[in-house]
Amino acid sequence: MNKNDVVRITIEDMSHEGAGIGHVDGMTVFVKDAVKGDEADVIITKVKKNYCFGTVKEVVVPSKDRVIPKCPVYRQCGGCQIMQLSYEAQLALKTDIVKNNLIRLGGFEADYVESVMEPIIGMDEDDARYRNKAQIPVGKDRDDKLVAGFYGARSHRIVPVRDCKICSEASFSIAYQVLEYMEEYHIPAYDETTGKGLIRHVLVREGKATGETMVCLVVNGADIEKKETLVKRLREYDSNITSIVININTRRDNVILGYETKTIYGKDSIRDSITLSTGDTIAFDISANSFYQVNHDQMEKLYSKALEYAGLTGQESVWDLYCGIGTITLSMATNAKQVYGVEVVPQAIENARANAALNHIDNVEFFCGEAEVVLPEFYDKAYSQSNATDMITPDVIVVDPPRKGCDNRCLDTMLQMKPGRIVYVSCDSATLARDLKYLCQGGYTVEKVTPVDQFANTMHIETVVLLSRKAPV
Repeated sequence: MNKNDVVRITIEDMSHEGAGIGHVDGMTVFVKDAVKGDEADVIITKVKKNYCFGTVKEVVVPSKDRVIPKCPVYRQCGGCQIMQLSYEAQLALKTDIVKNNLIRLGGFEADYVESVMEPIIGMDEDDARYRNKAQIPVGKDRDDKLVAGFYGARSHRIVPVRDCKICSEASFSIAYQVLEYMEEYHIPAYDETTGKGLIRHVLVREGKATGETMVCLVVNGADIEKKETLVKRLREYDSNITSIVININTRRDNVILGYETKTIYGKDSIRDSITLSTGDTIAFDISANSFYQVNHDQMEKLYSKALEYAGLTGQESVWDLYCGIGTITLSMATNAKQVYGVEVVPQAIENARANAALNHIDNVEFFCGEAEVVLPEFYDKAYSQSNATDMITPDVIVVDPPRKGCDNRCLDTMLQMKPGRIVYVSCDSATLARDLKYLCQGGYTVEKVTPVDQFANTMHIETVVLLSRKAPV
């Protein structure tokens, strides 16, 4: 097999990254844009010792699950890896990925995994413009013209996009208003190769329940020129804009947001709210740097499922680790006796405390620091002082860690605390499986597993798991 060879392949499966998988002469081929069931002519793009990569030249016989993508640039853009796959097949694929990770990486028996799996919670409208946040890079094309869009797959080459099908129409219209302002006043886009230029990204956040919109310009400098003119232009264009801010990021890396944000119009944050299955409605103020789930409607379902698994009656003590701006913490607090939240980002903790006050919730307390540091220190201090607080033997611990999962020190302390239930919310089922294995070796049983599709047309999937503590023998 050589680069640029064209081979005919039947796609037998799909990878965790959304590539089709087929075989030629015993060699595994990962095929970009292919769908399980396709028969396709494939151009080989890279050859390794035991496998190779390719891209579809022509679909000869399409899979029954293949659909026409709604976006004309989906193949160039790195955002939607499986837009060519029907939504029903997307949900089945994501379910299989969660199952396979629990079996292969978690070491759980296949029959057991089948017995604890609940149906995936999909979106009501798979073609909805579900994202409430658009992070749009700004740059120049080969003709030196300003462009905005998204990065191509595995690159920092901007694919020009005028209308992303999973973002609101307003978000890209706003971004192109910024481009017109840049052209009119000769404000340069940031160039990653030289580190020069001013505007790096246009970030648009929207409160789906309130309609409030924030525009954040990420800049390679301390300020922007003609900002009063920009504010006037944006406000005249979209009256829903209630906050315009500048985020300062002068670092030479690919992290989008810097640490300092300055408000040039309106409020420092926008407001949104979620309504849970219990009927509780909770409001949140969201700043430019806040972590907030990008799919509002699915977030309500995700947190409702976590609340269901927590099994709260109003008398429980709960820890919420990696709590962000307090979304899960406050969801639990409306149904628990006491909730403690832990988050490493100081601004997020400030937001969480403000959100608790906003909702008149006073049975919460927040700690700023790494979960793997705060939790053991709290436990060791309380234990050494024989402090019989409910919080060292909580009824429930909820964890919603980043992709890397939980640190072992954090997991060890959770095992020492012996909560009756652990609710694990995960954005990466591989690290989830690893951590579940560790917790089960420490005396817990996986009771229920529910995937939740927050991100249609992409390979990302959230999962909620209920673990219960085994009764002592």
